[in-house]
Amino acid sequence: MPETTCGECQGTGWVLVESGPGTTARRCKCFSERKNQILFEQANIPRRYRDCSIKNFEIHNDSHKDAVNIVKKFIKNYPVQDVGLLFLGPCGVGKTHLAVATMNELIHKKRVPCYFCDFRELIRSIQSTYSSDSELTEVDVLSPIFHKDVLILDELGAKRTTAWVEETVFYIINNRYNNKKLTIFTSNYPDADEEEEDNREAYFKKGKETLVDRIGIRLRSRLYEMCKIVQMDGDDYRKKIKQASYRF
Repeated sequence: MPETTCGECQGTGWVLVESGPGTTARRCKCFSERKNQILFEQANIPRRYRDCSIKNFEIHNDSHKDAVNIVKKFIKNYPVQDVGLLFLGPCGVGKTHLAVATMNELIHKKRVPCYFCDFRELIRSIQSTYSSDSELTEVDVLSPIFHKDVLILDELGAKRTTAWVEETVFYIINNRYNNKKLTIFTSNYPDADEEEEDNREAYFKKGKETLVDRIGIRLRSRLYEMCKIVQMDGDDYRKKIKQASYRF
């Protein structure tokens, strides 16, 4: 659809208002709306999550309620907020929904430049730049990752760790840490460090891995300096939706 011209400013971005004996120019409200829309489009949010908000997040248990409260406080405190967020929990409990809801609030209420990136897509995008026929360079891929004020790195640990992956991700996250850029992470992997051998052994016996198994102890340690942990529990809502769709 073609863009509709604002009826108040006729697309100029300015309106004249009475001020004392004369008139003055001020920014039209459509200017702010357009700026927010540009930030939203540049945020790279997947279509499935573009409408995620705090209001349409369904609270099913205390962990959801706590997570919403943490998110609201994070948004209220920005930009003096000094640590990011790390959403942990099983699949389908709403981690990405709340992460994107946080981003949407920051864009529309505080005009914060943000960027969404899937962990696996990031690794693939970087690797693709090494091809001789690639139109993008590693700098092109990493520019928004380094420079946006708030970054969502979704599905951390979804790509199995190799020495190259671990070093690359640490380089990215450490760059944001050193430049005091806030990062919001989500991960499906439970947390247990090398000192919690009983917990890690229990997961190993069940054929499961922990976050440190997927990303390494050095990166996990950096995350704890950078983020507040947001633990979310509950049933997989995607499974519920799928099961409901088969009912007649």
